Amino acid sequence: MKIHFVADDKHPKGGVAVIKLKEHYGQAPLKGADFIVVLGGDGMMLHSLHDLHMAHVPVYGMNLGNVGFLMNTYHPDGLVERLKRAVPFRIYPLLMDVITTDGRAVTAHAFNEVSLMRQTHQAAKIRLWIDGIMRMGEVISDGLLVSTPMGSTAYNFSNNGPILPIDAKLLALTPISPFRPRSWRGALLNHKADIVLEIILPEIRGVSAVADFIEVRNAARVHIKEDRTKSVTLLFDPEHDLSERILREQFLS
Repeated sequence: MKIHFVADDKHPKGGVAVIKLKEHYGQAPLKGADFIVVLGGDGMMLHSLHDLHMAHVPVYGMNLGNVGFLMNTYHPDGLVERLKRAVPFRIYPLLMDVITTDGRAVTAHAFNEVSLMRQTHQAAKIRLWIDGIMRMGEVISDGLLVSTPMGSTAYNFSNNGPILPIDAKLLALTPISPFRPRSWRGALLNHKADIVLEIILPEIRGVSAVADFIEVRNAARVHIKEDRTKSVTLLFDPEHDLSERILREQFLS
């Protein structure tokens, strides 16, 4: 079995752990590897998905961080057996296309969420289009975010957005600190939805568009849709079933 290990060398535990694992299992080159094993936390996993998804190799994480929602428990022994019995989940990212106030076009992908955030003391004003139909003429808030099922337990949930089952063919559209309309708390959209967020008065009420950790400032128009041409396969131990973890998150006090 050919394993390619990835770790944050600056992590206090990551550097030591990856050296031991490479000594025990070897370090296969990325091209031709059967599995990629990521050591760290959820942040490290998210960065690795952006860096490595084009390799088309299943990714298995082992937690050296805090929450480790996307990671399995760290155990250096028995890794080959764990990889053989791991449960796969296919994840598709969102594609974000941004037009800025100076006419630049920027594209980025997001495995967790695309979020729009105000850049100044003034609230953002955003017009919302779904599948070519204007659904809301003006949302006044600190911003809006569109989340995948994988990302629904992260920033989306902290903004009172719904947690989505990992295999749900849905996206969560959630306002960030909404002011008007007061009664609107977001929407669930089909995963095929074509979403356009048009910033009203962007030169005055500046807005940043962020795909996971990739930020584009001074956005004027943001187009978001699921990209089925790209995907990554995440692997989880059967006892660390991602579907069960997402379900369990909804009942935690």
